Amino acid sequence: MSTPYYTDDTVTLHLGHDVDVLRTLPDGSVDCVVTSPPYYALRDYGTDGQRGMEATPADYVAGMVEVFREVRRVLTDDGTCWVNLGDSYSGGNRGTYDPDHLAPGVPKARPVNPAPAKNLLGIPWRVALALQDDGWILRNDIIWAKPNALPESVTDRLSTKHEHLFLLTKSPRYWFDLDAVRLPVTKGAAGSRFHTGKTGEHQLGRSSTLLRSWGGVGAPQPNMEATGSRHTSEHESGRNPGDVWTVPTQPFPGAHFAVMPLALAERCILAGCKPGGTVLDPYSGSGTTGLAATRQGRRYVGIDSSADYHDLALRARLAQGALIAEEG
Repeated sequence: MSTPYYTDDTVTLHLGHDVDVLRTLPDGSVDCVVTSPPYYALRDYGTDGQRGMEATPADYVAGMVEVFREVRRVLTDDGTCWVNLGDSYSGGNRGTYDPDHLAPGVPKARPVNPAPAKNLLGIPWRVALALQDDGWILRNDIIWAKPNALPESVTDRLSTKHEHLFLLTKSPRYWFDLDAVRLPVTKGAAGSRFHTGKTGEHQLGRSSTLLRSWGGVGAPQPNMEATGSRHTSEHESGRNPGDVWTVPTQPFPGAHFAVMPLALAERCILAGCKPGGTVLDPYSGSGTTGLAATRQGRRYVGIDSSADYHDLALRARLAQGALIAEEG
């Protein structure tokens, strides 16, 4: 194994290139993977060999297959892998972005793409299908709906309000705790069988803030009108959250780029990692997955090519998890 950049009883951080570090980890050593790889052609992280700045979408996809082949090896046979990916548009033969509209961290250079300009590249699905072809079992395409997505200046298409979150497994049978992520239900609410309330929140042992951040807990469900007993049947522990998760984005001032919301990572971990298990993020960044893991009583292994990001995670993210663990 590589020498950790940082380690304690619950957290281990490795510094280095994704595949290089993954190859040093033992087979079947993690129970769950929750990660958001760098998106294609959207961010320049300023590190050698970084993902996302490949010359073509095909090169990017090939790199992701290489990474997740190693991820599959280190994952237990009953483990789950959750991959959050956003999409990109082709710039055609334009090799630069408009310098007057560059957001912080957006590279000046952009890959020259064989697809005509303005094409939505379908990167998430290209990756998902390539991983499926490489041996992964694709179990869910979860839509992360962003109620507070940043506005876009485009006028010739609809603005983007979602990203994809894929659930992948290496075996047909795997650890999955649906009860841990059910949404609370109580009977008798006007206009709907479902509404928020102390009883439902107490059943799940989750704070109302976390439940609200998962989105739509108390919203009436038009498709749950009384059209038949099977259609209106409910589970005593709550309802299945479904594959559209409305979760607000969360700004994190210490990071230069957008980070995965804590609530999104927590839901993946609660559903897909056995209690006391180990969660891996090969793109650890600011440590959101690590904080989610430690908050939920799991161990964490993070990989990143930037020492600055590991330091940021230890100061601002993982320290919170350690404090919670001590208080618990």
